[in-house]
Amino acid sequence: MFAAALAAGTALAATCVAAQDYPAQPITIVVPFSAGGPTDTVTRLVAQAMSEDLGQQVVVQNVGGAGGTLGAGQVAAAANDGYTLLLHHIGMSTAPALYQSLPFDPQTDFAPIGLVTNVPMTIVARRDFEPETMADLITHIQENGENITYANAGIGAASQLCGLLLMDALDTRMTEVPYQGTGPAMTDLLGGQIDMMCDQTTNTTSQILAGEIKAYAVTTPERVAALPDVPTAAEGGLENFELAIWHGLYAPAGTDPAIVERLTTSLQAALANETVAQSFADLGTYPVPADQATPDALAQTLAAQTELWAEVIAAAGVSAQ
Repeated sequence: MFAAALAAGTALAATCVAAQDYPAQPITIVVPFSAGGPTDTVTRLVAQAMSEDLGQQVVVQNVGGAGGTLGAGQVAAAANDGYTLLLHHIGMSTAPALYQSLPFDPQTDFAPIGLVTNVPMTIVARRDFEPETMADLITHIQENGENITYANAGIGAASQLCGLLLMDALDTRMTEVPYQGTGPAMTDLLGGQIDMMCDQTTNTTSQILAGEIKAYAVTTPERVAALPDVPTAAEGGLENFELAIWHGLYAPAGTDPAIVERLTTSLQAALANETVAQSFADLGTYPVPADQATPDALAQTLAAQTELWAEVIAAAGVSAQ
C-alpha cells in the first residue's frame, strides 16, 4: 500500500511539474478540413496569436475527410498532454446524428477549452446566375429545383447543413455537388461550373466585395458590417432562416485541468488581440467575448446544439452512412 501510494504521489508530482512547465514544445491544432477553407482561416489567425502568448509555436495541421470526423477522431485518440488540440465547428454537434458509428464521442472524448467565433453564412451564386435578388432566387429555386447545382464540402460540413436548411425552408430539392472542402467548391463557383453554394463569410467576403460572385443574403438577424449591402435572409423574404457557424477549441479528454486553464487564458488573449479582431471583422465575423471563450460555455453550446441538430437531421432523413 505504501509503495502504491508513493507511486501515485510521484506520478501526481510529475504531472504538476509538467503542467507548470507547459508548454515546453510546439503545439499542434488539428483542423479537420482542407487548407484554405473557412475553419482553416479562423484557426491560423488564432494560432498565430496564441503562439505569441504561449511563447511556443502553434502549428496548424489539416486532416480533412469524412465530414470532419477523421481529424476529430485523431485528436480524440492523441496523448492528453496539451500538445495536440482540435479546432472544429458546428459539425461536432451534428456528427452524432449524421453518422451511425463514430470513433469518438464529442461530449466525453474531449476537454473543451472555449468557443472562438460565430461565423455568419452567405447565400451566394456564380456572378452570372439569373436571379438578381433573394426574392428572385427563391422563385427560381422553386421553379427549377434539381436543375440547379448546389456545391458543398460534403456530409456534415457547414455548407451542407446550410443547404439542407435552405432546401427544407423552400420545400424544394436542388442537385447537391459535394467537394473535398469549400476551397475547391469556391474555385468551381468562380469558374461558373456550379450555380450556388452557402458558405461562411470567412470564405466568401473577399469574393463578394470583388464582385466575383453574387451574394443574395446573410443568415444572421442583422446585416454583417463587412458586407453592408448584402441583406439578411429575412429582408429578402426568407423568414426564420438564421444560422451562425460556431467554432470551438478542444483538447483530448483527461488533459490536466491546469493545462486546459492555460490554454483557455491563451485563447482569450488571442481573441482580444487587435489584429485578430480586425482580421475577423474583415472576414465578416467577430471573436466571442471572454466569458464565452471558456470550457463551460463550449460544453453547454455543444450539448444544446447536439440536441437541436439531432431533431433537424432526423426530420430531414439525412445520414452519412
